Amino acid sequence: MQVMQILKDKGDLPVITVTPETSLADVANLLASKRIGAVVVTSDGHKVVGILSERDIVREVARSGSACLTLTASEVMTCDIKCCEPTDSTDGVMERMTEGRFRHMPVRQNGEMIGVISIGDVVKARLRDLHMEKEALTGMIMGN
Repeated sequence: MQVMQILKDKGDLPVITVTPETSLADVANLLASKRIGAVVVTSDGHKVVGILSERDIVREVARSGSACLTLTASEVMTCDIKCCEPTDSTDGVMERMTEGRFRHMPVRQNGEMIGVISIGDVVKARLRDLHMEKEALTGMIMGN
């Protein structure tokens, strides 16, 4: 399966983004209200400049205390972003996420962000593939 199928399955959900100037407190509130684990940091809504996850915020709180909530997204975000393309395989993306120990990956096409997938999206797609394979093999064994 390819990443584009995951994006199709997710539908037209907007990518939740913040600007580099957004405060950590505002990012934390957004993550909680949207029930998501990360936001993409972008100045224009298309070019990814960073990603900011719950993990990033927790690390900064542990390091600096609650005073860090006045910091901006650009001061805490992860800048070395790993992105994928719609034609990438889900197996390859899952491997990259596992090796890199991150759970969210922007999807880019022609240099512009077109979506974000999570490790949960990838696992869900893989489980669906495995179920279909199991059904096909069972049908072959049973002679259907």
